[in-house]
Amino acid sequence: MKSRRTTQIYAVKPFSVVNMKMFSVAHKTVFVVDHCPYMSESSRQQVECDVLTKRTQGVIPLAPVSKSLWTCAVECSMEYCRILYDVYPLDKLINYVVSDSEFHSLNSWRREDQNTHELMSALAAVGPPNPREDPECCSILHGLVAAVESLCKITELQHEKRIDLMDTAERVANRGRIICLTNAKSDTHVRMLEDCIQETIVEQNKLAAGSDRLMAIQQCELVLVHIFPQGEDTLVSDRPKKEISSLLTSEVHSVRAGRHLATKLNILVQQHFDLASTTITNIPMKPTLNVCEQEEQHANTSANYDVELLHHRDAHLEFFKSGDLHMAGTSTRENGLKETITLKWCTPRTNSIELHYCTGAYRISPTDVNSRPSSCLTNFLLNGRSVLLEQPRKSGSKVISHMLSSHGGEIFLHVLNSNRSTLEDPPSISEGCGGRVTDYRITDFGEFMRENRLTPVSESSQDPSGKLPVERARSQLERHTRYWPMIISQTTIFNMQAVVPLANLIVKETLTEEDVLTCQKTVYNLVEMERKNDPLPISTVGSRGKGPKRDEQYRIMWNELETLVKTHAGATDRHQRVLDCIIACRSKPPEEEERKKRGRKREDREDRTEKNGTKDTEEKSWQDSERLKGLLDKEDQESEVIKDSPDSPEPPNKKPRLSSEDAPPTSKGPVSLLSMWTNRITTANSRKHQEFFGRAGSVNKKFELYQHLKDENGMDIHENGKAAR
Repeated sequence: MKSRRTTQIYAVKPFSVVNMKMFSVAHKTVFVVDHCPYMSESSRQQVECDVLTKRTQGVIPLAPVSKSLWTCAVECSMEYCRILYDVYPLDKLINYVVSDSEFHSLNSWRREDQNTHELMSALAAVGPPNPREDPECCSILHGLVAAVESLCKITELQHEKRIDLMDTAERVANRGRIICLTNAKSDTHVRMLEDCIQETIVEQNKLAAGSDRLMAIQQCELVLVHIFPQGEDTLVSDRPKKEISSLLTSEVHSVRAGRHLATKLNILVQQHFDLASTTITNIPMKPTLNVCEQEEQHANTSANYDVELLHHRDAHLEFFKSGDLHMAGTSTRENGLKETITLKWCTPRTNSIELHYCTGAYRISPTDVNSRPSSCLTNFLLNGRSVLLEQPRKSGSKVISHMLSSHGGEIFLHVLNSNRSTLEDPPSISEGCGGRVTDYRITDFGEFMRENRLTPVSESSQDPSGKLPVERARSQLERHTRYWPMIISQTTIFNMQAVVPLANLIVKETLTEEDVLTCQKTVYNLVEMERKNDPLPISTVGSRGKGPKRDEQYRIMWNELETLVKTHAGATDRHQRVLDCIIACRSKPPEEEERKKRGRKREDREDRTEKNGTKDTEEKSWQDSERLKGLLDKEDQESEVIKDSPDSPEPPNKKPRLSSEDAPPTSKGPVSLLSMWTNRITTANSRKHQEFFGRAGSVNKKFELYQHLKDENGMDIHENGKAAR
């Protein structure tokens, strides 16, 4: 993973930038620790030395002791070095300098000198500060000047790169950092130290310009840590990173000695080398043994412990990409400046012979290396065991995201692929974040991607509005996604072909008069559809019955259309005109509302009738069919009598009796409910309209055509339809 990303950087950046990245400020770090007499002052943080927990008669308890400022500075700086050497054993180098009446360089840039054992041996030889030494002869400036000179020296990695680039050796960058631990007198004293370093860098760069064994400093970071005893007020103010010149930046931290100093340097090492913190929780460990063979024991015979580890921050890259930091148990420590991600010990252990799909492996370093839980965990892993780590979740299945294992005596935090492998088939749409949702607007989303595709733009092309192409693209994407339902069943207007013109135009940044007319025409078409009571593509997923009524469907459609247009109404006045048109069309006159109310009542009656009809039994259907036939026969007889009577004209709205061959066939057996309902509707509809003139005046289903022509020729039309001269 890391190598692939580096390859991409090589492909898009010039060679000099790559080398500047390779030899960044983190490549060289010089520790300058003050060894002057005032550093022998007590830190006033007491340390208990009495190991007896119970008072015993005749035994005088030991008095607590306190560390000096020098001891606190050495311990915290060595912890900084230990973490760095654990995580970066090769390419991150440290030069340790002690300053009193002169400077003492405890190691060099050579790789064999880069270990804590060499530094501790050299510090033991230096010894603590002499409180009786003349303070006027001692100064931290000796060490700072030596630190600048050390940064000009070439490391082995820089020398190898200069040999590879013999023709362009000047492209190899030389940058570094100076961390100064001292007890400054005031802010003025701090500014004097910064000016001294700036002058020294300029002088050393002049010497390096004429030497093949030195390199000019291109950038230097000064981190000045002012240490003062507990209980006293600081005389130096904190200051964030500030650029002193193009070559020097400086920052000041005022910290109390003791645990506060240890916390500050722990935070600084994470900031300087892109480290992150992971806390392993619920580590079962027997309280009386020094081995971690606790999983065979019952839960009530062991206690759970936590161990904090530091590693490269890329081990949390998947959390940052997916935004699952809250799911991974992110918590802020008591200092409030750095966060740690919590991972839970997974009980089923695995052997190192088992293979896991890893996407990265990063060296780790325990924060508290001397604590018993840390020692127990490291010994357990160095014995060839592996531990799976899971994300703590309140519900759902466990997600194993990391694994701790050792290789060649070094412990690595492995990042396991908790998502679908790229080697597998693409996932189904129902396996996404929406769960078992299958009615996504996939086709519409493909069209959406085509409309918002990015294309290269020449530098000569200028937009009249002055916006950069990336800004215009981001603005267009924002407008298109203000209202864009993802699921078919959650939208109505995007499923209607009639709304497509308005939906495509309303997202534009500006509208023309023609666009406004097109949008208004679309709204009027929707009004006409509502007047005709046309059906709408309303989804009935998850609902029982036939779904919402027709009026309710149109109300849902108008609400969604108004929501879409409202999101863009503030763009221009023409957008607002489209919204005003929709609001005006939605406000119906009172007679229209009355008509809608009558229609709803009629639909309710029909629904109740249909519901009651389905409850009839087969015997009742037979009886109703016989009674219906009797009523129809009686009605036929009455109509025949009325027709034969010369004094009673035929009712205009009543259909004449059909002949026996045209009458609907009647079954002698049981009549189905559908036939009964069809006959009833046919009979009722026949009485609701004016009968056709030809059928009403026909004789034996025949009607003489062109009678007016025959009248003009003197022909007589008889009642039976026969003509005579």
